[in-house]
Amino acid sequence: MADQQEEEDLRMALRMSMQNSPPEPKRSKPRDTAILPATTTPEESRQLQRELMAAAAEKRMLAAAKSAPPSSSQSKNERSGDFEMKEAEKKAKEVNLGNELSDKEAHQLFAMVFGTGVSKDILAQWSNQGIRFSPDPETSMGLVQHEGGPCGVLATIQAFVLKHLLFFPDELGKVVANMPQNLNSRRSKSQYVASNNFSAFTEDAKARALVKSMSEMLFLCGNNKRAVIATLSVISNGIEGSEGSSKDVIIAQALEGLSIESASDLQKVLRVDRYTSPTSAFKRLEAMIPIFQSRMGALLFLISALLSRGLDCVQADRDDPSQPLVTAPFGHASQEIVNLLLCGQAVPNVFDGRMDLGGGMFLKGISTSVEVGFLTLLESLNFCKVGQNLKCPRWPIWVVGSESHYTVLFALDTAVQDENELEERESQIRKAFDAQDQSGGGGFISVEAFHQVLRETSIRLPSEKLDSLCNSGFIVWSEFWQVILDLDKNLGGLKDSTGQMGRKIFDLYHFNGIAKSDLNGSQATAEGETPVQRPRLTKLRVSVPPRWTPEEFMADAAVAPGNAGSESSQKDAEVAKPEQPHQHAPLADCIRTRWPRAVCNWIGDPPSIV
Repeated sequence: MADQQEEEDLRMALRMSMQNSPPEPKRSKPRDTAILPATTTPEESRQLQRELMAAAAEKRMLAAAKSAPPSSSQSKNERSGDFEMKEAEKKAKEVNLGNELSDKEAHQLFAMVFGTGVSKDILAQWSNQGIRFSPDPETSMGLVQHEGGPCGVLATIQAFVLKHLLFFPDELGKVVANMPQNLNSRRSKSQYVASNNFSAFTEDAKARALVKSMSEMLFLCGNNKRAVIATLSVISNGIEGSEGSSKDVIIAQALEGLSIESASDLQKVLRVDRYTSPTSAFKRLEAMIPIFQSRMGALLFLISALLSRGLDCVQADRDDPSQPLVTAPFGHASQEIVNLLLCGQAVPNVFDGRMDLGGGMFLKGISTSVEVGFLTLLESLNFCKVGQNLKCPRWPIWVVGSESHYTVLFALDTAVQDENELEERESQIRKAFDAQDQSGGGGFISVEAFHQVLRETSIRLPSEKLDSLCNSGFIVWSEFWQVILDLDKNLGGLKDSTGQMGRKIFDLYHFNGIAKSDLNGSQATAEGETPVQRPRLTKLRVSVPPRWTPEEFMADAAVAPGNAGSESSQKDAEVAKPEQPHQHAPLADCIRTRWPRAVCNWIGDPPSIV
């Protein structure tokens, strides 16, 4: 009876010792039982088992004692040290300082962005551009740029900000950063016209539009599965809990003297956090907005986008990963950066899909439709061909590229994207033509490919016109299109007896974030008028005449009524004539790549894309 009571006490002690401690790994056979002699008596076996259980209980009690809170007999210094360590860990957890990049990641990131021979001037450009709205009332919805170089980052953010401000104002008060597909489902496919009262946007609305845009873009780079947010260790734990202008003061003091001139410098100050929840990412971005508004903001957002995509994926997107993303000698953002922020992939080209060069080689372009689009002056100079994915985005907003700068073009009325009969048929034929165009956007295809286009688009050309087009051995788009315009509809053409098919008139707005002198907004002083330094916003009236090419329009407009030939041709010329004499600027050339034959008018200084 005593032995049984002793065993019960030992089992109780063993159970108590196992509380709050992890169980030992299960074993198929107890190791200690292997040493028991085969001739042990039942009494000796019970005695040995009690000893083993007691030893195990003692071992667990000692382990529990070591992990227990310090007793009053501990020194004050020990208790103070433990308390400070726990407080530091608690504070770090609350502040969320983020994680350091490994040495390898930091060097890969720095080399990818800037290369090995980057100048201090370029590094200074990218280290002194924040993401801030213009203080000027007329352009307060726009992000202002003070340094050359990061305009590609600012312009793409600006395009997404305009999307949220103009077309989703009712969503700005909500915390959750919706994915693009969720936003689209909440907006009807019918026509929507946004307000042109840009100065009415409150600071809170603009800030939330900025946060939603940044969150959307980072998740876009992360394949809608993740977002990486990069911040700075030198200021991350100083702004938590601060309010108002005190945050700007704290950040300015923390950044004083900070420069990033190498991968080691980047690794020392950069901290990153990874998010899979849009809500968590939105709240983190909202808390860190003062950092992105600081002089390091544009660079931090670019780094966030690259890390969201993944450095290896970025390199796989590119045709030539040996070149830096920031181009020399002026430090401009490459097309790969702009494409990454627009479509989530750092591809270098603007055409649709991929271009097969043969021999297993191909060039990568835009593979999906996008929320906001892209136009470029280089297309009007025949250096490239922008595909339909970028030309026809979901919302009427476009980043506009020139040789050295990026700006933003947008409309308030979604109907500018609607295609009339002429445009719809032109898009269908052009898409089939471009699919066969292996010239890199040169606008010509082989005879064999041409016959494939005719089959796909149900165009039946008379033999004499077919022979004329194929006579040179290749078919040029402009010549083919003129034949289509003169071909009867029952043969697949677009011959128009009314002379009005394709006519459109609408308004566009152009925003250039570079702060420059605005002569139209001069301020009167005692010494005379002083031009205001601010971004520029220009309203354009765009007229698309029916069916005419610009050359045909100018020729017909110059014909006197007495020499017009017929009453019908006079009527056509009158219909084609715009309301005002057209004005010219490089931006108008960009607009004509989206709306062929368009002419533009504006009031005041011409819109600038440089």
